Amino acid sequence: MTTTTEPQPRIATLDIVRGVAVMGILAMNVIAFAMPMEAYMNPAAYGLETTADFIAWAFSFIFVDGKMRGLFSFLFGASMLLVIERAGAAGRSAASVHFRRMAWLAIFGLIHYYLVWFGDILFLYAVVGMVAWLFRDKDGEALIKWAFWLILAQFALMALFAWSFHTLSQAAAAPNADPEVVKQLTAMKAGFGVPSAATLAQDLALYRGGYADIAIDRFTVQGTTPFMNLFLLGSETLGYMLLGMAALKSGFLTGGWENSAYRRTILIGLGVGVPAYAAMAWLLVASQYSVFMVLATTMAASVLFRPAMIYAYAALIILATQGGGWLVDRIAAAGRAAFTNYLGTSLVMTTLFYGYGFGLYGTMGRAEVWLVVVAMWALMLLWSKPWLDRYRYGPFEWLWRSLARGEIQPMRRSPA
Repeated sequence: MTTTTEPQPRIATLDIVRGVAVMGILAMNVIAFAMPMEAYMNPAAYGLETTADFIAWAFSFIFVDGKMRGLFSFLFGASMLLVIERAGAAGRSAASVHFRRMAWLAIFGLIHYYLVWFGDILFLYAVVGMVAWLFRDKDGEALIKWAFWLILAQFALMALFAWSFHTLSQAAAAPNADPEVVKQLTAMKAGFGVPSAATLAQDLALYRGGYADIAIDRFTVQGTTPFMNLFLLGSETLGYMLLGMAALKSGFLTGGWENSAYRRTILIGLGVGVPAYAAMAWLLVASQYSVFMVLATTMAASVLFRPAMIYAYAALIILATQGGGWLVDRIAAAGRAAFTNYLGTSLVMTTLFYGYGFGLYGTMGRAEVWLVVVAMWALMLLWSKPWLDRYRYGPFEWLWRSLARGEIQPMRRSPA
């Protein structure tokens, strides 16, 4: 299907930063694809057998963990606001456009979670995106203030979990401890500690097995996870979206700031964030990756320093790509097709690691999985630009847009 009407001009910096973010998310998600989920939370749980594995974990923890998800949320908020503003400028109902998009994204997210992979973030983004609608008309200063309190609330929630583990540990160690207390403590250890040999064997057997057993487990044992994530991550995610909206309004994400301002943002963000994360990594190692320290650092303290690094990464990407070039063009294309690249990554990774595919689950260490990450990055960069040179949207972007608008959207670009 062809037409002479092209989509509205895109903001290149948004696509570039989004491209880096969707690629970067895989650098952490690959652990959850390739190993038991406990390994994502606690490095001692699995895949930390060699010095190279330790270096890979330390690098990921300091420079990647949470930052790319935050950056993606940052960009989601900015892009969402842009769609709302453009819908209103075109005379369409901004509310209808926004909520139809979010409703279909929620459906995509639930399909992705239950039928493909348990690490979905689309359902979370869709529901939180509906809430973010309420902030669309606020100025940048108000958005930043709201984001501050939302992120602080996230920290308080995670700190409460860490304190709960501490108090449960003390209560469980007392004579004649309440069996319910012991049960709660055991459950927290199971999620954030080193799993038993029996638990590991069960997990490996499940994900090295057939598709049906894995899907049944998601529908039953893990059936409520997408909704629990709203409670666990909703406040932080909304905070990041509001920061992204503020960054769009201020010109930060469109490349409108002076280079000196971007450099200052990089120096402050990395100057604060990197030492803080390095200190948390040291505390984790010193504690031998104790459950309390995992909760206190990975889950709680990191929340306070993540926004600084998100801003720094966005500024660094914008500054580093000002000159353009073939690689920048391909990263931007990967960002334009971020929805397809995100879902496509899940399809490729689950096929590679799960038993109904190549069955590599649990066979690679933390250093080795970086080979998979780099290969997938190359695939994203290779397909996205040639496809978008010919077509207006990535495949899943086209489907989402068509469903949200209630009619088939033109796909092929007009001849030059």
